[in-house]
Amino acid sequence: MRLPAFFRTLQVKLIIIYVLLILIAMQLIGVYFVSAMKTSLTSNFTKELQERAELLSVLAAQNLGVVGESAEESMENLRVLVNNLFTINGAEIQVLDASGKVLTTSKPSHADYVGTKNTQTVVSRALQGIRDNEEYIIDDDNIRKKVVAKPVVSDGKIVGAIYIAASMSELYATMERINNIFISGILLALGLTAVLGVILAHTITAPIKELTRQATAVAEGRFHQKMPEFGNDEIGQLSKAFNYMTSRLSDALAQNEEEKEKLASILTNMSDGVIATDENNKVILMNRRASEMLNVEEELAGNMDIMELLQLTEEEQVIYAQGTMHSTLLENETSEGDEFMIRVTFTPIHRREIGIVGTIAVLQDVTEQEKLEASRREFVANVSHELRTPLTTIKSYTEALEDGAMQDAELGPKFASVIQNQTERMIRLVTDLLHLSRLDSKEAELRKRPTNVIDMLEEVADRFSFQMQEKSIRPSLGVDNSVGTVWIDRDQIDQVLDNLISNALKYTPEGGSLSLEARDMHDGMLAISVEDNGMGIPKKDQERIFERFYRVDKARSRNMGGTGLGLSIAREIVKAHGGTIWLQSELGKGTKVTFTLPQQEQGGRMP
Repeated sequence: MRLPAFFRTLQVKLIIIYVLLILIAMQLIGVYFVSAMKTSLTSNFTKELQERAELLSVLAAQNLGVVGESAEESMENLRVLVNNLFTINGAEIQVLDASGKVLTTSKPSHADYVGTKNTQTVVSRALQGIRDNEEYIIDDDNIRKKVVAKPVVSDGKIVGAIYIAASMSELYATMERINNIFISGILLALGLTAVLGVILAHTITAPIKELTRQATAVAEGRFHQKMPEFGNDEIGQLSKAFNYMTSRLSDALAQNEEEKEKLASILTNMSDGVIATDENNKVILMNRRASEMLNVEEELAGNMDIMELLQLTEEEQVIYAQGTMHSTLLENETSEGDEFMIRVTFTPIHRREIGIVGTIAVLQDVTEQEKLEASRREFVANVSHELRTPLTTIKSYTEALEDGAMQDAELGPKFASVIQNQTERMIRLVTDLLHLSRLDSKEAELRKRPTNVIDMLEEVADRFSFQMQEKSIRPSLGVDNSVGTVWIDRDQIDQVLDNLISNALKYTPEGGSLSLEARDMHDGMLAISVEDNGMGIPKKDQERIFERFYRVDKARSRNMGGTGLGLSIAREIVKAHGGTIWLQSELGKGTKVTFTLPQQEQGGRMP
C-alpha cells in the first residue's frame, strides 16, 4: 500500500526516525531499569523476611520445648512475640512445633489453623534442618505471596519452625507506580522529542526545500535567483556550491547558446549544404542551402533516410554503410529544370566506446567547376584539333614538295601557297590565343581616349566596303543625335567591330543587308549593334556562341578561315571596358549582336 504524500516527506521521516530512536532507547532503558528495580525490591523484601524469620527462630527457641507449668507461659510469650513484636503488613507468621503443627498465628482470621499441621514444602524442609526455604505462592484470594520457613533449634535439636507468608501486593503496587511514572516520563519525553524533531527537521528540510525551489528555477532557465547561504556548516557550503554551480552553468549555457547561434548562422549562410544524420541514417539536421540543392523543404526532410533523400545507388549505399569518409558525385535538377552537379562528402561521426553515431554530409555545387573542367578539356581538344589540321596539311604538302613536286612548275607554287595559308592560319590562332590570355590575366592595358562614335562606325564600314560590294550587301548606318564622343580603347573596339562585321558578312548571302546602329541608353551606357539578315543561329547554340572555339557549323566555319575565338575576344574586350554583349538571332532571318560601353570615363570625367 502506497503511503500518502505527507508521510513520504523528508521532514516527517526525520521526525519519525528521531521519535523511534528515542522510544527504542527509552524502552531499552525502561526494561533494564524496571527489571533491576523489581529484582532489587524482591531481593530486599525476601532478605527482610529471611532476617525476621531468623530472628524469630532464635527468640522462639527459648519458648519451644518447655513442658509443665511453664509451657502455658511459653505459649503466651510466643503469641505476644508473633502478634506485637514482628508485625509485617499483610503477612502471616506461624510458629510450628517439631511435628509441623501450628502453635500460634499472627492472623486472627486463621485461628482455626492452630493445632493443624502445615504441610507445605518449605515447612517440611525447615523441619529437616534446611535453612534457606522460600517460594512464591498465590493464595485463594489470588494474592501473590512470599513464603519463608526457618527451623527453630534448641540445644542442637530442631524443636520447631517459623513460617512467614508475606503478601507482595505493596511491592507490585510500588512497581506499578514506578512503571506508570516511567511511562509518563516516556510519553513526555516523546512529546518533547517530537517538538524538537520538528524543529530539527525544519532546520534541515527548509534549506533543502529552498534548494529544490532554486534547482527548479534553474531547470526552467531562471539563473538570476540566488540560494541564501545558511551559515558555514554543510548546508551553507552546499548553498555556496549551488550558487557557484548556477553561475558557471549560466555562463556555460550563455556561451553554448552563443556558439549555437554562431553555428546556426554559419550553417544558414554557408554556400555548401550540410546534412547530419543519426546512427539509423535518419536526417536530424539540414541547412537551407542543402534544402535548396535537393529541392526539399527542411521541415519535410526530418527523419528521412539519407540514402533515399540523396537517391544513392546500391554501390554508393554499400560504401556509405562501411562508415568511411568518401565522396560521390550526384546529378540533380533545379525547380526550373536545369541540371546541376553536386559533390557529396560523407564523414562519419565516431564516439569513444560506442562507434559510429551519425554522419555529416557536405553538399557542394560543382556545376561551374564541372563546366569549367569540361570547357578546359574541350578547349585543349579544340586547340589540339585546330593546330593539328594545318600542321597535318603543312606536313603533307612539305613531304610532297620533297618528293619532287617542287620541280613541277604548276604544283610547286600551288603547294607552297597552301603551306603559307595554313601557316598564316596557325599564326592567327596563336595570336588570338595570346590576346585572350592577356585579357584573362588583365595584362592587356586599355589605352582609352575620346573617340567620336560616328567617325568610328563610318571608318569600320569603309574598311569592309569592298567585301560588301563583292556580295552586293547593302550597308546602313544609324546613330542617335544624342550620341557623341566616348572614352574607349579605339584599337580594341575596332577589333570587336571587325569581328562582328566579318561574321555578319560571312553568313549573309549575296544581296543581303547589314546595319550598324548606335544609341544612347539613358543610363550612362552606349549601345552599338551589328545586324544582318543572314542564315541566323539555332536557339540551342545561342547560349554557347561566345564560348571559345564554339562553332555552329564547324566544318563551314573552319573552311571560311575562322578560329572560333572572335566572339570570345569581343566579349572579353567589352567586359574590360565595363560593358556587356549579347546576341539576338532567329534561324533563317538574321542575327543582331549588341554590346554596351560606358560613356563616362573612369574617375568621373565625361566625354
